[in-house]
Amino acid sequence: MSRYAKNSGAVFALKYHLVWCPKYRRSVLVDGVAKRLDQLIREVANEFEMTVHAMEIMPDHVHLFVESDPRWCVAEIVNRFKGRSSRILRSEFPVLRSRLPTLWSRSYYAGTVGHVSEESVRRYIENQTGK
Repeated sequence: MSRYAKNSGAVFALKYHLVWCPKYRRSVLVDGVAKRLDQLIREVANEFEMTVHAMEIMPDHVHLFVESDPRWCVAEIVNRFKGRSSRILRSEFPVLRSRLPTLWSRSYYAGTVGHVSEESVRRYIENQTGK
């Protein structure tokens, strides 16, 4: 597997660590809900040509290590996962509708994961002067 991916206009390595929680951080991501959430996340990733490198569904939060191309910004990636999973899980598991006004809290964590350190990028850009 290559270190970089390509599309018709770009070469990239865009990997994100994403974390989000159910509303009120309720421990509702268990048993069948967790299993179905795993399937839904993989379906969305496949549909939008993203690669899931790692995923951990805890009872009160989700960790996802995903790679995407530049067509999708981080907010859109998270909204795709949260939006579809909320709609489908709440329709398939009525207990989620009765316990929560919405499945997910509005917030999330997003961090980039890369091959090059911040210091290396700074040095590279500073050394471009005069070239």
